[in-house]
Amino acid sequence: MAKRYARVDRAVCVACGTCASVCPKGAAKIPDGCWAEIDAGTCVGCGLCAKACPAGCIALAERTDDR
Repeated sequence: MAKRYARVDRAVCVACGTCASVCPKGAAKIPDGCWAEIDAGTCVGCGLCAKACPAGCIALAERTDDR
């Protein structure tokens, strides 16, 4: 499992869908049209979504045993 995963700051996310379009594993989704959600179990921590996000609301976090 990857050492990192992407996390979304929901207060900043504009639900544009850029993250979902660049994620190679399909871990990023906009389920309710309000903000992005990243499936930590699917995310490989590549950082493409964080680099592509125009709002700058995605950051990579270190995994703990429960993520």
